[in-house]
Amino acid sequence: MTTDNDRPGPPVTSASILVLTLARRVETELNAALAPLDLTVGRLGLLGHISGVPGASFSELARMSSISVQSVHTAVKALVGAGLVRDRTARAGSASTIELTAKGKRLLGQARKAVSEVDEQLFGPDADPIQRKVGAALVAVFTEAMAAE
Repeated sequence: MTTDNDRPGPPVTSASILVLTLARRVETELNAALAPLDLTVGRLGLLGHISGVPGASFSELARMSSISVQSVHTAVKALVGAGLVRDRTARAGSASTIELTAKGKRLLGQARKAVSEVDEQLFGPDADPIQRKVGAALVAVFTEAMAAE
């Protein structure tokens, strides 16, 4: 779309593009805040799933994380190597019982503080007013949905 003076007009509003744009900004800020903890958004998500669903299988973790089972195996192996999780039944042919170690629990606590700081920066009282509204709306919608379950 162009205007009379051949300058582009405003783009068509797309919820998908707006959410994607904001998500990329949030992910960039979160990765920067998590970097000193040697974490990424993906590793944090996997730690959160392991913490929140004790005894989850590799397949369940893959579904929750939207990655392949093979990728979960690789990621969990790295988390085990870092001392953040342990597999109490790591035997061929048996179901795994993956859980956070004390070190993993401490790191997850530190990561939650970093996430809170990013939330405050991007959606708190001093943030862009539109982002504040988007953040409040997202929290309200998901809070309602969880209460309805």
